[in-house]
Amino acid sequence: MTDAKQTIEDTVKANDVVLYMKGTKTMPQCGFSSKVAGVLNYMGVEFEDVNVLADEDIRQGIKDYSDWPTIPQLYVKSEFVGGCDIIIEMTLSGELDTLLEENGVAFDKEAAEKIREANA
Repeated sequence: MTDAKQTIEDTVKANDVVLYMKGTKTMPQCGFSSKVAGVLNYMGVEFEDVNVLADEDIRQGIKDYSDWPTIPQLYVKSEFVGGCDIIIEMTLSGELDTLLEENGVAFDKEAAEKIREANA
């Protein structure tokens, strides 16, 4: 197993929610990463952010690990959930709430509802 793959595996197993993104949760460096981090931050989800711009091996390694070509990538309880479009769609449909609830991940339900109301 490559060092990058092992690092990725260790990270997704050690944290309930992980977002592989360009930049950080407090300073995203692309619009797609900003959208997903913004949703998670607004909903009060505690998550580990991994800046793929800081390590080229991780940047390519996460694409190989998930067999998904784009970043950001969200993992909940070690399972790949999806990228920006999927996360936004799940947020608006309420599926993200269900996924988080089923996995025992705390979040602000009122904030999730406000997102849906604002996008109705």
